[in-house]
Amino acid sequence: MRKKNIFFILWVWGFFILLNATSLMANADTLNQEPVATGWNVGALPAVAYTTDVGFRYGALANLFYYGDGEVYPNYLHSLYFEWSRTTKGNGLNNFFYDSNYLIPDTRTTFDLMYLTEQALDFYGFNGYEAFYDRDMEDGDQDLGPENASRYYYRHDRRLLRITTDFQRRFYHDDWKWLGGTGFFGVKTGPVDRENLNDEEFGEDQTGIYEKYVDSGVIPDDMQDGGNTFFLKAGIIHDTRDQLSNPMKGVWTEAFVMAAPSFLGNGDYAYLQGVFIHRHYITLYPERLSLANRLGYQGRIAGSMPFYMLPFIFSSYKTNDGFGGSKTVRGIRRNRVQGDGIAYANFELRYKAVRFHLLKQNFYISTSGFADAAMVAQKYDIDYNNVGFISAKSDRPHWGVGVGVHAVMNENFVVAVNYGFALDEQDGDSGLYIGLNFLY
Repeated sequence: MRKKNIFFILWVWGFFILLNATSLMANADTLNQEPVATGWNVGALPAVAYTTDVGFRYGALANLFYYGDGEVYPNYLHSLYFEWSRTTKGNGLNNFFYDSNYLIPDTRTTFDLMYLTEQALDFYGFNGYEAFYDRDMEDGDQDLGPENASRYYYRHDRRLLRITTDFQRRFYHDDWKWLGGTGFFGVKTGPVDRENLNDEEFGEDQTGIYEKYVDSGVIPDDMQDGGNTFFLKAGIIHDTRDQLSNPMKGVWTEAFVMAAPSFLGNGDYAYLQGVFIHRHYITLYPERLSLANRLGYQGRIAGSMPFYMLPFIFSSYKTNDGFGGSKTVRGIRRNRVQGDGIAYANFELRYKAVRFHLLKQNFYISTSGFADAAMVAQKYDIDYNNVGFISAKSDRPHWGVGVGVHAVMNENFVVAVNYGFALDEQDGDSGLYIGLNFLY
């Protein structure tokens, strides 16, 4: 069945390319005749989206871009993003994100303020395939015992307040920047409140995987309710991209450290973490076809990281949630890959299939085929004594493959639809992701 799914993906994407291939030469002369966006440009939508990770999302969002006199187009002077939304899986998202190279002259400034509530956040244990995933438990197979089988078996509750500010400034050469920043993560964790979710199908005495990790001591008592983490960020960036949203050529490489020292209030969970990400964009056909790759690693250098800081993907631009799912390995379950150190890779072939103008705005439709992977390269330290539900075997790459479609207005406002398949049943089956922006 999985081979059929892979062949279907390749067939659909290949057919789309062949269908539009005849327009390559016909439209080549008109690609540079687009009107230049100026002033304020607003992309406002009902926050109607869907991902397998969080369910159906509803609410409102707006992304405001300011282009000034259009001199820097297709790049922008200021970007302001607002979102208020809720999901059918019990999530609430309140987010403001700001990005500009011009608030402080010659300095890129990003600010992220988010409050996120998740009543049933994915939790599959630590160290990838070391933690066995039994889909029958999640599907509520009562033959496995009423004390266990539940749709919430691989879930827990989390409340997250996230505040980050980052600065990038050129040095030595226009392509090189130093990075400095700070952040605060306030995390509250606990078991799923089934009564609050009105789950009448399963009993109150059931034990999920999160409770088992707490009861066995894998998650220590002083960590089970979450905690606060303050950190500082410093590093360097090499950026030669020709455009911010969907580059056709160039590289974007960054290396930085994140320090959460005890003197900032991190107590016993002070640590030093390193992050390296290399993105490479290659033009295969001018203005139409490109290959976008991303290779990344983040891992603990020293100290002791609390478990609630593991499921985050850090970068110089924005923090994302979960190794697995919509932001890293599309098709596998969110948070399936958790450890002190994670290596990941993404390969995406992007084709700008259709360009058009509407209401004096520039639009294009892009299709893509992708392959994503991630694996635990540095294990989260676990005491295996009397823990029978952990296999203690080594991890290996978790793969997802699929296709995507992106609708883009004025090069920067991007509505994205991706569908991915997991290549191993231990990672789930498939995922549909409808949201904003290219993955990287």
